[in-house]
Amino acid sequence: MSAPLRWPAEALWEAVAPQLPGFTVEVLREIDSTNSELTRRARAGRCDSVLLVAEQQTAGRGRMGRPWRSAPGASLTFSLGLPLAPLDWSGLSLAVGVSVAESLQPQLPAPGSATPRVALKWPNDLWLGGARGDRKLGGILVETASVVGTAAAHAPAGARCVVVGVGLNVQAPEGAGLSLPPGSLQEIEPDLDAPTALLRIVPPLVSTLQAFALYGFAPLQPRFALRDALAGRHVQLSDGTQGEAHGVAEDGALLVHTAQGMQAVTSAEVSVRPVA
Repeated sequence: MSAPLRWPAEALWEAVAPQLPGFTVEVLREIDSTNSELTRRARAGRCDSVLLVAEQQTAGRGRMGRPWRSAPGASLTFSLGLPLAPLDWSGLSLAVGVSVAESLQPQLPAPGSATPRVALKWPNDLWLGGARGDRKLGGILVETASVVGTAAAHAPAGARCVVVGVGLNVQAPEGAGLSLPPGSLQEIEPDLDAPTALLRIVPPLVSTLQAFALYGFAPLQPRFALRDALAGRHVQLSDGTQGEAHGVAEDGALLVHTAQGMQAVTSAEVSVRPVA
C-alpha cells in the first residue's frame, strides 16, 4: 500500500486567504466529481471561496461530459470555486490554462531538449510536446452558476459562482481507448507529486482569475501564443471544416484559415484535432 498523501492545506490557506477572505481548503479521499460538488453547493446558495481536492473521483468528467480517470497518487484533481464578475467572460478557460502551464513549467525548454514542453491545446487541454509526440497531460473544466440566496447580497454586481476544475496526470495512466496518448507530470520532473503540484498551481491561479476579472484575456494572449499547441498546424473542426490554425484572438477565439477565409471559432461545442 502506498504512503498517504500529505496535502499542503495550511500552506495553501496562508497563501490564498489574504487574496480571498473566507477562503477554505477541503481534501477528500473520494467523491464523484469536485466540479459537480461545488456546482451543487452554488445552486444551493453556497458561493464560497473554496478549494476542493479529491484523491480519487468516481465520476470525474471533462469537456462535453467525457469521463476523466483518476487514481490516488497517480493524478491530481481539484476544483476552485469563487464568485467572479469579469467585464468579459471570453477566454476564461484559456487564462486558466496559461496559469497552470506556467506554474508547472515556468521556463519553456529549448527546442530539441529532452524535457517535454507543457503546451496548451485550445480550448482547455494541457499537452506535452516533444520527441515522443503529442500527449495529453490534463484538462480544464470551467463551469458557472448564478449567485442565489443570501450570497447574492454580498457578491459584486454581475457576479457568478465560478468553478474551475483541473485534472492532471501525475503518472501516465493506461492509454488504451484514449484518442491521444497520455503524458504525466513526472516526465517534466521525476519527483513531482500531486501535493507539490497543487501548491505550485493554486496561488498563481487565484491571482490570474482576479486579474482576468479586471482585464480579460487580452493581456494573456501573448503568453498563450508561446505554448499554443495548434499554431501553424492543419486542424479539423467537429463540423468537418479544415484549415490552418493561426493562434487565438484577444477574446480567446481560435483563428482558423479555411477555404472560405479566416474563421473565429468560439463555440464551446467545437472540437479541434490536429490532422495527421
